[in-house]
Amino acid sequence: MKDKFYLTTAIAYTSGKPHIGNTYEAILADSVARFKRYQGYDVFFQTGTDEHGQKIEEKAQASGKTPKEFVDGVADVIKNIWDLVGVSYDKFIRTTDEYHEKQVQKIFKKLYEQGDIYKGSYEGWYCTPCESFWTESQLVDGKCPDCGREVKKSSEEAYFFKMSKYADRLMQYYDEHPEFILPVSRKNEMVNNFLKPGLQDLCVSRSTFKWGIPVDFDPKHVVYVWLDALTNYITGIGYDVDGNNDEKYNKLWPADVHIIGKDIIRFHTIYWPIFLMALGVPLPKKVYGHGWLLQDGGKMSKSKGNVIYADDLVNFFGRDAVRYFVLTAMPQDNDGLVSWEAVIETVNSDLANVYGNLVSRTIAMSNKYFGGEVCDGKVYEEVDAELKNVVKATRDKVAAKMDEYKIADAIEEIINLFRRANKYIDETMPWALAKDESKKDRLKTVLYNLTESIVIGTSLLKPYLPDTANKVAEMIGVELREYEVADKFGLIEKIKVTEKPEILFARIDAEKVMDKVNAMIEERKEKVEVKPEEKKEEKKPDVKLHDHSEKEPIEIDDFAKVQLKIALVTACEKVEKSKKLLKLTVKVGEETRTVVSGIAQFYSPEQLIGKKLAMITNLKPCKLCGIVSEGMIVCAEDNDGNIAYLTPEKDIADGSQIF
Repeated sequence: MKDKFYLTTAIAYTSGKPHIGNTYEAILADSVARFKRYQGYDVFFQTGTDEHGQKIEEKAQASGKTPKEFVDGVADVIKNIWDLVGVSYDKFIRTTDEYHEKQVQKIFKKLYEQGDIYKGSYEGWYCTPCESFWTESQLVDGKCPDCGREVKKSSEEAYFFKMSKYADRLMQYYDEHPEFILPVSRKNEMVNNFLKPGLQDLCVSRSTFKWGIPVDFDPKHVVYVWLDALTNYITGIGYDVDGNNDEKYNKLWPADVHIIGKDIIRFHTIYWPIFLMALGVPLPKKVYGHGWLLQDGGKMSKSKGNVIYADDLVNFFGRDAVRYFVLTAMPQDNDGLVSWEAVIETVNSDLANVYGNLVSRTIAMSNKYFGGEVCDGKVYEEVDAELKNVVKATRDKVAAKMDEYKIADAIEEIINLFRRANKYIDETMPWALAKDESKKDRLKTVLYNLTESIVIGTSLLKPYLPDTANKVAEMIGVELREYEVADKFGLIEKIKVTEKPEILFARIDAEKVMDKVNAMIEERKEKVEVKPEEKKEEKKPDVKLHDHSEKEPIEIDDFAKVQLKIALVTACEKVEKSKKLLKLTVKVGEETRTVVSGIAQFYSPEQLIGKKLAMITNLKPCKLCGIVSEGMIVCAEDNDGNIAYLTPEKDIADGSQIF
């Protein structure tokens, strides 16, 4: 009987369309699910949507829909994107599912009746986007410590869960199960920042809005987000508070791993285990908290206008290219970076140059020299053994990395196999062997070894690039290798490759693609910023770029609209086809931006790198010479046209506000 393996993602919040950073988690979990299936496990993979809360209620109201109509639409969008990127889930749960809602009500009542939940009142600061309450001391500069947004003073009647009652028991569980939280750095954060200082009781109901699961014995309250959302991991597989559990629950629980983002690690490794302890339910075996997929040095955000969506990437590059990029862009202990340019570079370097090129060359030479028929000529040299050793060792290396949830490292092992095979081509020079009839059997051996390497490498790559793996298997004319024999070399007897191989990954013309991407972005900006009925023909005022005339007096509120900050220049280069423009890469606190400035006649790039300059940071982005500029460097100009940038008189951190 196969061992079971139950894994979940965090359920996606239905406040809007998920960006590629949100989608990364679904692809990551999918790669784990597919690899475990490949290893022979009986896998159950659950994902879904989190659909209650004040934020949803407000968004639904703003859109003129009921909350249910709103979440129905967003849930469909999320499910479609998961399907688009090939997420092979077994269950897609929604927290508006009737079974889930009934079980949450029963869970709440059970915890209340056994004294873990009590009624009280709450007065503090509330962050609507995060659905979180904070005390005054927890705020950072008066704002939410998680997302940095504004918080509102809130006071209301609520039910609370006695967290401190289970704190010692949770700490003991950590000690006895050192593998419970991955990476280990996340565990240290939970212990030092939350458990050791002492857990505060947790608000588990709200009474100031209605869009939630009603507390059945006190209907003016709705169950608060985390007690509702987290319990999906057991309700989705048939948990019943009264003990009438579904067979699926009895088989699958405890979960083998929850795969979640690092921003919600606290809820999954403190709140969730404590809820389960109170219910008398075993804890999950592991919680893996992955990093963020960042753009331009910061977390992707619609409000920042730096959002990249999975469906756009798939439309430009194809599903497997997007899967490959996001899975390899994220080291386990750190955040990853995403940009259109980075995707292009990765596709060209790894998928086109290394993998696609290897497959193409091998099939082409097999057709050219042997009419597409491949078999072992049994003429061996030392270099063959070196290749075979790399290929045969790859399966176990990949499996070891996957056991540690080092997905990017696992894929790198496979790409290294393909790199070694490309090197083998250079070492054996099949084109030279083909010129000598006496070397015909040696040439057969070389092409056979290459084909075996491709079959094994592609078999291991299938959990990450399923569509591509199937294409390669079809072109080579052989079934991919089962896991049990994916470390065995020489199992092919004789095959015939396709006469007309498909190009797996064509090299991408970066300039052409980026022109299309920028055009798409500009078109969307226009649609968002100006509605069709608001467009009017306006005569642009005739104003010089540097107007030295005296301006009309303004109010302090007018000046307050301009956001000035200190920016550190980290890179600078001249803009092609322009004598006046420089392209600067600047760091403003935790954010990195590109700024185009017309100061090339006064400063060389070398003079600006490392300098801290004054910058207007809240200008709408504009395109100059095909480059999107995200701010303006502040300079002074005298009557003779001489330019000087403004810099602080003493060292101060970049991102500092100028007022």
